[in-house]
Amino acid sequence: MENSIKERLASLRLEMKKLGLDAWYLSGTDPHLSEYLPDYWKIRTFISGFNGSFGFLVVTLNDAALWTDSRYFLQAAEQLKDTGIQLMKLRMEGTPTPAKWLGQVLKEDGVVGTDAACMSTASYKSMRTGLAAESLQLKDCGDLMETVWINRPILPPDPIFEHDVKYAGQSRLEKIAVIRKELKASKAQAILLTALDDIAWTFNLRGTDITYNPVFVSFALITENDIQLYLNLDKVSADLQKKLGEEGILLKEYAEVYTDLITIAGKILVDPDRTNQALVEAISPEAGIQFQLSTAAILKAIKSEHELKMFEIAMQKDGVAMVKFLYWLNSTVGKKAFNEYDVLLKLEEFRSQQEGFKGSSFYAIVGYNENGAVVHRSVTPETAASIEANGILLFDSGGQYLEGSTDITRTVSLSEPNELAKEDYTLALKGTIGLAELKFPANTAGCNLDLAARHALWQTGRNYGHGTGHGIGFFLNVHEGPMSIRQEYNDRVIEPGMVLSDEPAFYREGLYGIRIENVIACKDWKTNEYGRFLKFDTLTLCPIDTRLIEKKLLTEAEVNWLNSYHERCNLELSPSLNEEEKNFLKEITQAI
Repeated sequence: MENSIKERLASLRLEMKKLGLDAWYLSGTDPHLSEYLPDYWKIRTFISGFNGSFGFLVVTLNDAALWTDSRYFLQAAEQLKDTGIQLMKLRMEGTPTPAKWLGQVLKEDGVVGTDAACMSTASYKSMRTGLAAESLQLKDCGDLMETVWINRPILPPDPIFEHDVKYAGQSRLEKIAVIRKELKASKAQAILLTALDDIAWTFNLRGTDITYNPVFVSFALITENDIQLYLNLDKVSADLQKKLGEEGILLKEYAEVYTDLITIAGKILVDPDRTNQALVEAISPEAGIQFQLSTAAILKAIKSEHELKMFEIAMQKDGVAMVKFLYWLNSTVGKKAFNEYDVLLKLEEFRSQQEGFKGSSFYAIVGYNENGAVVHRSVTPETAASIEANGILLFDSGGQYLEGSTDITRTVSLSEPNELAKEDYTLALKGTIGLAELKFPANTAGCNLDLAARHALWQTGRNYGHGTGHGIGFFLNVHEGPMSIRQEYNDRVIEPGMVLSDEPAFYREGLYGIRIENVIACKDWKTNEYGRFLKFDTLTLCPIDTRLIEKKLLTEAEVNWLNSYHERCNLELSPSLNEEEKNFLKEITQAI
């Protein structure tokens, strides 16, 4: 791999020289600013070998560096080894921004190339400003991969399919009617939708263009009178084309959006964080642009009562699969040989037995003992460690069901744990419970809720380097914005209907990783003379390993929460289990 990476860097540098570039900046995403990508746009992985879901790559004629966050520090260090690419640890003291670093390694008036179609208009302007401060220029050069990437994958040809309204709850025309109300209120002529999950949700359509994310490559342009959906027409069956046409939805080829935008004379609503710079530049200078968060993103994030009921069904199915997996793990460990990759396969196998299962929601993270400290470990058959009846196993996985997406992490002990592991685990569990039980005023941002998850860890000088909660899609992307619960500021407040993860953690490098993740839904709690207050309901149904708990570290309220949660798991999951599995579930959920 190292030699091929060096060869690819050399090929890229030849293209840079032809264009008179001193550096190339790669955003690591696609024209839709997706977190997870079709293989066609996995350019960062092709050039660097790093396959994490987040990172920026900068290549100069002599140097190269990759920026990523703490989830991937260990993974990136291993994958970049001997490639000549320097690892830059984001949000760590002393780490320069890409613009600052380029200012250090390039001469004044150097030219930095990029593909504006794969940068949001907000990040493009920020990079241009940052480079200007270093006396450097930013230049849009398009995609340089035509000659560099031999045998580049094609975009998936798989057909698009409908997400039936019995699951979705609203028809696409009902959703579009709400979007048009925003158009009218903003006195705008059109709204441009670019994020793939926004489009999939709005049109009640799904696809398989990105592994684990049921979306399809597309753009949409909605005006007061027209609805235009831009995609590969070969992916839409004749029957679906006819149905969409009867509903007034005009299907057009994917690239036509760039030429159609120039025909819009009135104001266009554009999301600056979710729209690429090339699209913005395609808008006619006579048309006004109003930058604001996509209306579809807001509507999608706040789940309807129907969608929340669907989520409960998905969580029940997922819980059954997880108990079956835990029963298999308990019956197998120490008796038969298996490894981390077998765990990944078994998790998907048990989910696949559930009706309405459409695949995993992400590539499962499985870490045995010290591998659990690799936050986003991507295990393969070649790298999988054998699992023995000793130590700690962490597994983070999820499923895509017609009723919703799931994301759950459990950490289990495979032998009698030591006191330090029990203390670490219990402090993380206190965080999971603390956030789940939190009551808070309306209009509270996620960064203000993050303390509830970290408080117990902080009081002992412990912490974890990733966020606490991300939005969860409705049979869509398992990571969904615009809301989050993390230390970094995000001005989106947490609102009733939002579904998020609750995943405090703790990692001891070289020993183990601990993470206990549930999915929670924000609900109204009470309104009184002091205002409106909200709370969370825990949707995930799956036992929490009590062998790792140091009970004396829990308050009475926390013990009651855990016992009540386990009672609920028994009540809701047992009817779908066989007798052996029921008895197993009853045993591992005994009150502490």
